[in-house]
Amino acid sequence: MKIAVVGGGPGGLYFAILMKQTDRAHEITVFERNRPDDTFGFGVVFSDATIAQVEEADPHTYRSITKHFFHWDDIDVHFRGELLNTTGHGFSGMSRQLLLDVLREQAEAFGVEIRYETEVGTLSELSDFDLVVGADGLNSTVRQERENAFAPRTDLRPNRFVWLGTTRRFPAFTFDFRENEHGLWRVHAYQYRKPEEVAEGEPISTFIVECTEEAWHRAGLDTATEEETIAFCGALFSDLLGGHPLIANRSVWRQFPTLTCGRWWDGNVVLLGDAVHTAHFSVGSGTRMAMLDAIALRDALAAGPISEALPRYEAERRPQVESLQRAAEASLQWFEDTERYMELPPLQFTFALLTRSLRITHEDIRLRDPDFLRRVDGAFAKSAERQVGASPTDSRGSGAPTSPPAFTPFRLRELVLPNRIVVSPMCQYCADDGMPNDWHLVHLGSRAIGGAGLLWTEMTDVSLEGRISPGCAGIYQDAHVGGWKRIVDFVHRESEAKIGMQLGHAGRKGSTQRMWEGDSEPLPEGGWEVVSASPIPYFPHSPVPREMSRAEMDDVRDEYTRATERALEAGFDLLEIHMAHGYLLASFISPLTNTRDDEYGGSLENRMRYPLEIFHAVRGAWPEERPLSVRVSAVDWKPGGMEPEDAVEVARMLHAAGCDVIDVSAGQTVPDQRPRYGRLFQTPFSDRIRHEVGIATMAVGGISSYTDVNTILAAGRADLCLLARAHLWNPYWSRHAAHALDHPVNWPPQYSSLDRYNPRF
Repeated sequence: MKIAVVGGGPGGLYFAILMKQTDRAHEITVFERNRPDDTFGFGVVFSDATIAQVEEADPHTYRSITKHFFHWDDIDVHFRGELLNTTGHGFSGMSRQLLLDVLREQAEAFGVEIRYETEVGTLSELSDFDLVVGADGLNSTVRQERENAFAPRTDLRPNRFVWLGTTRRFPAFTFDFRENEHGLWRVHAYQYRKPEEVAEGEPISTFIVECTEEAWHRAGLDTATEEETIAFCGALFSDLLGGHPLIANRSVWRQFPTLTCGRWWDGNVVLLGDAVHTAHFSVGSGTRMAMLDAIALRDALAAGPISEALPRYEAERRPQVESLQRAAEASLQWFEDTERYMELPPLQFTFALLTRSLRITHEDIRLRDPDFLRRVDGAFAKSAERQVGASPTDSRGSGAPTSPPAFTPFRLRELVLPNRIVVSPMCQYCADDGMPNDWHLVHLGSRAIGGAGLLWTEMTDVSLEGRISPGCAGIYQDAHVGGWKRIVDFVHRESEAKIGMQLGHAGRKGSTQRMWEGDSEPLPEGGWEVVSASPIPYFPHSPVPREMSRAEMDDVRDEYTRATERALEAGFDLLEIHMAHGYLLASFISPLTNTRDDEYGGSLENRMRYPLEIFHAVRGAWPEERPLSVRVSAVDWKPGGMEPEDAVEVARMLHAAGCDVIDVSAGQTVPDQRPRYGRLFQTPFSDRIRHEVGIATMAVGGISSYTDVNTILAAGRADLCLLARAHLWNPYWSRHAAHALDHPVNWPPQYSSLDRYNPRF
């Protein structure tokens, strides 16, 4: 095969090596626009896990690279005058130039032709090659020539950063956060060369300084020369540098571009590395991604012809890259928003930093540094003790509160939850004219016995016309009180759990079939008229809702009030008002569903007017000592809709009105939303609202493991964690989590025989 590789960076060179190892007969030419010694940056970073993949694919190159590694296990965090250290993380640094030299020598030894200082003008110049690999970086000419095919999208991030070097040795990966009159400055520093490989005065460590756009401007660095940038950063971090100088290397203040492509190949042309995707430097280097791309492309080509190999390469590699890009986005957003976390205690701040990408978890930290995690858990348990005003019981007699975060109590007004695990509201669609039945008793009762600290009913409708489907539960008749009281009494009598009712009105998403009959699809017969903020149907074939009049708004407000009074009579511990997912109140909040031109439309303040009116009515009918929650959609996932910054303002209004906790969900406002799913995909919205508004939050969405729950809580991203499908799958999820964490819990006396067989229960 005759192969052209455009770009002589690590990804392109490594791919050439791998293909030559597969078959020496391949004719491979690498075209590189720069000189061999003309590169940018100082060091690259590999995790132990990444380099293990290189070892498996190519042991020879692995040995050639790793003999130059500087390896570290520790991370040092300088924060508010404290130095916090944690170990067991496993990374290696290496000079980018040295890496290129090693790969070039390997490639040339295999017979790869490398043409330096050679620019490929157009792909037509490479028409006699069977395969063209675009490995020419972020500004890829290959991608640009086929832009319509590759469909690139670039998100230029707001923070500014400058990439420097220093002669100061950093034996641990070092973060430093410090404020001056201009703003907050972040340092990412690590050693990438061994002392014996460095001549006097040469850089041995990378030193990246990052700040917000505002701080950059206020400090005058937007007009600074390279020398002035070095002088500013050197003076600001003089104590950290310990007298060592900073060294320039094209030290321009940059913004990080997150690049994605709709397609990775076109005909016989394929992209890899930064030419097709980028991931923020705070989760590692683009170098490692490019080298793993090279392995995946080599494997795909070894398995079949080019026409089959290139689609296979993208299909197999894209999910891994997109997962890493999601993690990188979470990480870069954490650094963009670090100002939000400056009031955290140093220990919790460090834990939040370590877990910022949502890929490193509480249990990962336990494996890496159990002593550090014990400190984190101990501090969290003491904080919980102060918050509830009583010491958590430790039946193991250690003399200190050592409960994992998930099993610490939490107070809302006068209500104390026994733990932070919550059964999310989940519609069951099996009520008869709104009346809960035996199914609801078993559904909620089994999960109460299963150990959750709080149970939510499904969205319980305040009127007959407010139902989603004919099978939805309600509390719009006095007769419903007894049905719900039966369930509430069982939960209180047979478990330690608390139980809350979620009140809602379906609005334009009402009069539909049960979920398993056709999700959000209108009833073929027997439907009822629906109302909404504006006459916009959910689907084009859905009924057009009637725009609510002021009189109808009064009627619905009164229905919420009566429903609240009935919920109190039934004995519920707390209430939640559903203002999310495109239902009636949410339809007022979102500009996608509210096009009114009266005082209830237009600005966010106007759009919140009616939902706040409902909130005040419910709060006025609900006892002061009992908490009230609101579920919101933090983003509509459609242009022109609600964005996370809007959700912050919604939460701020609700907090001012007396809301105790925000249940932070997302989307489901419109059917053509474009959500970005993944692990803990809604947690960042909870995190933002909690810290920017100063209100307790509940996180929901993609939470499935106890380590997720512990991570979210310990990092301060939420106060409670809601699980839905995990609780459907396993009603005893909470007890199994306690068992796995070696945390004792009280079992019902009917099950007390378990203690004889395993005292850890």
